[in-house]
Amino acid sequence: MKTRLLIGAALLFGLATTAPAQTVDPRTQARIDRILTRTPLIDGHNDLPWALREDHGGSVAGLASGTDQRAKPLMTDMARLRAGRVGGQFWSVYISGTITGDEAIRITLEQIDTARRIIGTYPRDLELARTADDMVRIHRAGRIGSLLGIEGGRQIGGSLAALRQFYNLGARYMTLTHNQTTDWADAGTDEPRHDGLAPVGLEVVKEMNRLGMLVDLSHVSAATMRDAIAATRAPVIFSHSNAFALDPHPRNVPDGVLRLMPANGGVVMITFVPGFLDPKVWAWAQNRSGEEARLKARFPNSKAQAEAALKAWEAANPRPPVNVPAVADHIEHVVRVAGHDHVGIGGDLDGIPYGVEGLDGVEEYPNLFAELIRRGWSDANLAKLAGGNVLRALRRAEAVAAEMRSEPASMATLPRQ
Repeated sequence: MKTRLLIGAALLFGLATTAPAQTVDPRTQARIDRILTRTPLIDGHNDLPWALREDHGGSVAGLASGTDQRAKPLMTDMARLRAGRVGGQFWSVYISGTITGDEAIRITLEQIDTARRIIGTYPRDLELARTADDMVRIHRAGRIGSLLGIEGGRQIGGSLAALRQFYNLGARYMTLTHNQTTDWADAGTDEPRHDGLAPVGLEVVKEMNRLGMLVDLSHVSAATMRDAIAATRAPVIFSHSNAFALDPHPRNVPDGVLRLMPANGGVVMITFVPGFLDPKVWAWAQNRSGEEARLKARFPNSKAQAEAALKAWEAANPRPPVNVPAVADHIEHVVRVAGHDHVGIGGDLDGIPYGVEGLDGVEEYPNLFAELIRRGWSDANLAKLAGGNVLRALRRAEAVAAEMRSEPASMATLPRQ
């Protein structure tokens, strides 16, 4: 076993190309490398498949070198994943929550196809994983274990059969909603209709338990969080959310829910979305949206004039900066309330228009670990944050699925949105 670990470490770090953009001192970097050789750094949410669809025609070419010459640069490629010491990635197969029904199923399949084409095109770097043991094995072999995550309950088009087939294609979590309330679950950023989960939403959670698919509670309302935690037999995750106590954004997790994590075994994976980290950035974004709407109304016949005026507004009202310590503050808040066993990382890179200074690309994860080391974190707790906690949650979800193996697939009828 020790020999395999050493071989895996040599492959993993021998292929890393460049140091992170912010300098981490050699002694600290050596300590980070040692931790992440033993435990894979598993990020809970990366939107590369959608970024490729939206801005690059769905092509997965050109992701190897780390020298991105695209008109709209990406935050992710193979060389930078290596530089960031990433050992596992949940690739989001997101679609807009405004897409419903059979079209939602079709576009989700296209997103799964994109994610799997990324994995298949870079076999020296990536390998599809289906289990927690797969993630560990792939990491030891010097590659990046790749799981898929569905971001929004509308993606199943009201069909539990679609949910099951997405699982068969590699999806290992589903976010119960995206930004829109569904006919069976309230979102955190939309009008509530069910005071949490509708009865048929409980059936969705049960079927996810039966499959071994993690219930992801990012994007849902606090009431939905509590209902799902009460209903599930397996740990939940928040694939990309922060602490509500530090930034009262509806996408963040209240302390009352954080206190439920120890009994549930769940993991809150802290994200790098500036507006979820700092209320000043959230306020700035709201003001910018208001100004954008005002300018579009003022210049209804000239998109160029509206855009130029918005750029002038941004120059006069610069976005407040957010840096690595702000991310560490949210991590440490989750630790204070829920404990070191219930926190992880879910960057949401390539799913955001701008990032955190020092964490705006996958190569920069060591900067976060260096900050936590500066704050006195132990190797054991850093390993839990990196991937140990989410691996434990996934293993428990797999165990629950094994316990439910004799139960038949749910034939519940969901509303067809």
